[in-house]
Amino acid sequence: MYRILVVEDERSINDLIVMNLTEAGYSCERAFDGMEAADILERESFDLALLDIMLPKVDGYELLDFIKPMGIPVIFLTAKGSMADKVRGLRLGADDYLVKPFEIVELLARVEAVLRRAGKTQQELEIDGLTIDTRSHTVSRGSKPIALTAKEFELLLLFVQNRNIALFRETIYERIWGGDYMGDSRTVDLHVQRLRKKLHWEDRIKTIYKVGYRLEV
Repeated sequence: MYRILVVEDERSINDLIVMNLTEAGYSCERAFDGMEAADILERESFDLALLDIMLPKVDGYELLDFIKPMGIPVIFLTAKGSMADKVRGLRLGADDYLVKPFEIVELLARVEAVLRRAGKTQQELEIDGLTIDTRSHTVSRGSKPIALTAKEFELLLLFVQNRNIALFRETIYERIWGGDYMGDSRTVDLHVQRLRKKLHWEDRIKTIYKVGYRLEV
């Protein structure tokens, strides 16, 4: 299980991030100022750090300097959304930069992408009796393989990486098909129905009225 340090001084935002990362299968530690974060980093190891910039005691830029020699990837989460701020953060060595307010599904996607680039993502995922091999793009239950199309496999990964989170149809369409959602849900609905049937997940992938779908685990 990957360990993530969440450094955010606003408690409600910190709680929301930790809750959603935990539901997505990550182990989280939290800090509310830069000095507390540095103390935690000296005694514990992490796979990723999420940093606010405007932190008490030690700000995010200073904390980034402290973290980078440890080889821990860093994503800035901040209200400082100007191009100059983004360029400064990236030049100092941040691996990504997400401006508040942001959607949780986008945060989870950024976390997964940064972990993947850092070579830290799991190659096999186990969930509800399924084994998902992200290298070979294969799925099996026990010793029995389950044949999925490329899009069905991508859809399964999207649900697994965002389990227990409601996904809007437009979000699903944009993430899987890579284009603007035009309001026609037939493509999404058809693929979800086929995935449910192949995995026998009729009771797992729930339809959220007027929203989309949620994988309940």
